[in-house]
Amino acid sequence: MSDADEINPYEQLCGLPFFTLPLDEVPAPGALPEPDAVAWRLDCGYDEKWTFAKVWQRFTDVVDTERVRALVIGPWWTGDYSGLGPAMELIIADAARFPALRGLFLADVDGERCEISWLRMTDITPAIEAFPLLEEFGAQGCGDTYENGDLRLRPVKHGHLRALRLESGGLPGSVVRAVGASELPALERLELWLGVQEYGGSATVADLAPFLDGGRFPRLRHLGLQNSEIQDEIVAAVASAPVVAGLASLTLSMGTLGDEGAEALLAGQPLTHLEELDLDHHFMSPAWTGRIREALEPHGVRVKLEPADDIDEDDEWRYVAVSE
Repeated sequence: MSDADEINPYEQLCGLPFFTLPLDEVPAPGALPEPDAVAWRLDCGYDEKWTFAKVWQRFTDVVDTERVRALVIGPWWTGDYSGLGPAMELIIADAARFPALRGLFLADVDGERCEISWLRMTDITPAIEAFPLLEEFGAQGCGDTYENGDLRLRPVKHGHLRALRLESGGLPGSVVRAVGASELPALERLELWLGVQEYGGSATVADLAPFLDGGRFPRLRHLGLQNSEIQDEIVAAVASAPVVAGLASLTLSMGTLGDEGAEALLAGQPLTHLEELDLDHHFMSPAWTGRIREALEPHGVRVKLEPADDIDEDDEWRYVAVSE
């Protein structure tokens, strides 16, 4: 789905490896993992007989849902493509059957099944609210590709959510503002793929102010503001942002970061307290990447500086890692 596999390893949720529920035959007793040992991934596959409703019924029939700790929704359609809304309604309706659920990811879909900017989502707020003990939540999709099928969020109050990740080729500004207006006192990790305007990415630097002032999420230890076509502007704002002083890691990768952003970053507050600074997929010159290394690596900061693929020094065109 992207050239950013290192940044986005679809391998585990809540520390549990993904396990796709088999559909071809009824599993023999003992053939499935223990309910709390894996992140259960539900995928309708390619056989049109498997609607999501049938996959969900099979899952709840063969797995003790009271012990399930993590749930991953893969492709929820076969045949004609449909939005996530009806599938999510089933999950929310059965929320009481998942008292141990701590991780939920909507949705693990690769580019062969659907490009990220054509992935029809819905209002994801009810999915967060339905599980009050949820600790990790992620969603993937774009904002305005389809009428009534876009990624939406309202401000939420949630006392246990520790990690929030929204992956998009175009994250609507309304969603970013809703995150900034949410009450998430336990939040430690926030990762936003902002994307491009062509695919609904309408967030501005001003929309990021609640994340940057350091007061909204007091426990935040990792911040990712990435995959943006205004990455230089974002990096310049981050360079003087109070939130940085409390972070252990900072990700500003996947976007159009160039020398202007690099200069702003080094002219800002010290970053030597960070454990890791991720600037992968960038358009900086070797001179500026060298300055960043010299400024940070002697202090023990792990700096990731893999450039974007196929950079032509004579071509000023820049692109984000994940758009369509």
